[in-house]
Formats: sequence, structure tokens, C-alpha cells
Amino acid sequence: MDRPTLLTAPAIEAFIRDLPKVELHVHLEGSMQPATLLELARKHRVERIPTTIEGIRDWYAFSDFPHFIDVYLTSVEALRDEEDFALLAADVAARLAAQNVRYAEVHVSLYGHMMRGVPAAVVFAGIEHARVEAERTHGIRLRWIPDFPGDYGAGAGEETLDAVLAHRPDGVIGFGVGGIEVPRAPFADLFARARAAGLRSLPHAGENGGPERVREALDLLHAERIGHGIDAMRDPALVDRLRESGVPVDVSPTSNLRTRAIEAIEDHPLPRMLEAGLVVTLNTDDPPMFGTDLLNEYRTAHRLGLGAGDLALLARNGVAASFLEAPAKAALTAEIDALLAEHGG
Repeated sequence: MDRPTLLTAPAIEAFIRDLPKVELHVHLEGSMQPATLLELARKHRVERIPTTIEGIRDWYAFSDFPHFIDVYLTSVEALRDEEDFALLAADVAARLAAQNVRYAEVHVSLYGHMMRGVPAAVVFAGIEHARVEAERTHGIRLRWIPDFPGDYGAGAGEETLDAVLAHRPDGVIGFGVGGIEVPRAPFADLFARARAAGLRSLPHAGENGGPERVREALDLLHAERIGHGIDAMRDPALVDRLRESGVPVDVSPTSNLRTRAIEAIEDHPLPRMLEAGLVVTLNTDDPPMFGTDLLNEYRTAHRLGLGAGDLALLARNGVAASFLEAPAKAALTAEIDALLAEHGG
């Protein structure tokens, strides 16, 4: 790692602000701002959601990961029609663009909507409208990763994949599994079918389920990136495998703190992951639920001891790990390198 003392605090803040970024692990529904959630909850008269912005912010104080999942699933009850999904996706795009995020691959909890009777076609119509408009208005490019909660079983995954294949819009690039980390073996055939249909394998693994979930994601789901993956650091052989294979790991430090995956931000393994030579990307996961955004995640990385060169490396890793086409990757990487050179890196 380079030395974080090379730039003053105002200079590092300007560097973070101006750094071209991608975001590869962020959830659409988990990006719903309290004001938007309040508006939609009132529109649809969702009684389990707090009735003030302050109440929603207090509601986002999670005791553990299962508590977070419960709040997350309750909040999505406010999303009912095409307009709701378009509103949310448009807000997410605008907020990302304001942070100089040029491209994002966004997880969509498709099964969470289908199980409430919201058709996949409605979800896709709303978010695709916002995606096309966001590129025209803000210049940001969005892509979608529909997923399902693993703890709901393989049947939920089959229903989700069937809906994706039946209604797949241009913006869908991958398929994922999240929720509480259960063994991944039951999903092997499901992910094989998704890959055969041209979808990228982008599962969550190793957030709090141990190194074995990461191994399963690699061996059984043929993961092309690992969502979270911090538990891999508990297994030196797995760290070696990730380094040698170059499979990227999408890390979200504040999320790990807020869901109690780590006890203190100083305990986060991000610096050790970089020192081990892993391809690490920096992300927010569910930003308003965790009181963060991507700028704050870069500030957090800096507080963990990473200098401007390391922050640029995280940004370059994000570009390299994305599914942007090669010319766009080259252009973004050149911008990152030029900014680092401008700041003396």
C-alpha cells in the first residue's frame, strides 16, 4: 500500500470526489432513501413502516444480520407498481452520478417482489425506463443483477430465473443469490442454467457465512465475482486461490460494520485483502440503510490507512471487474491514472 500522508485532508477529499468510479455491489431496494420510502409507504398505506423520516432512520439501527433482512423485506412492501420502481431507480441513478459514478451493476431483489404478487415484467419496465433516462440525463450507465434470497430455497431461485429468462430486458447482465447465507450446493444446477443463458454468476458469499460459502460459490456456482467475501481472509489457502485466480471480491466496509459482520471499522480486512494481492472493489451495498454512500466508503478506506494510490487501485479494480466493454474500461482506467498523476501519484 502507498502512504496516506502524501496528500492533505482537503486534497484527498478532492481526489475522492473527482475519482471516476464504478459501483458493483449495491442493491436497488436497499438504496431507497427515507424520504422516498416514506412517500411510497403513504401512497400504498404500508402500516409496518415508520411514519416519519426520523422514525425510518431509527428503524435502520440493526441489531444483527437477520434483523437487517427483516427490515429490508418490510421496506420493499412499499414498491408496488411500475412508477414506484422507476422513481426509485431514477433516484439511485441521480445520486450515483452526483458522486462521479460512471457505471453501476445493481442487484434487484426480484423474488422479493414476485412473492408479493408484483410481476417481474412490472419491475423490469420501471427500472428499464429509469435506466434509459439516466443515461440520457446523467451519462451514467446502469445494469441489473436480479437475485433471490438463498434461505427461501432453490424453488425461489427457479421461479426468479424463469421470470428473468421470460422477461429479460437489455439491462440485465447477471444472476445472484443473497439473503441469509445458507449452503450453496442446492443452487448449482440453477446457476448452471443461468450461465448457459448468458447471465453472469454474481452470488453473495462470505459476508458472515464463513470461508466455506466462498468456496462453494467458486466451485459450485462458478462465481465471476464474490459479493462481500471478507470471510475468505480466515482461510489462507482460499486467499491464495482468490489471488491466483483473480476472481474479484466486492467489499462494503460500512455494511459489514452495520450488520455486525465486524465489531469495529478498524477490524475491517480491506487493507489486508489488498496486501494479499486480491482484486478488491469498493461498494456500498445498501447505502441509506447503512448511512453511507460511495464517497464515504472511499473516505473510510483512507481512514483505514489507504493512500491515494490505493484508492485509485480500488477504482481501477472496479472498472476491471465490471462487465463494461473493453473500450469503455480503457477510457475509464486512463481517467483514473490521469487523476492520480495530477495529484502526484
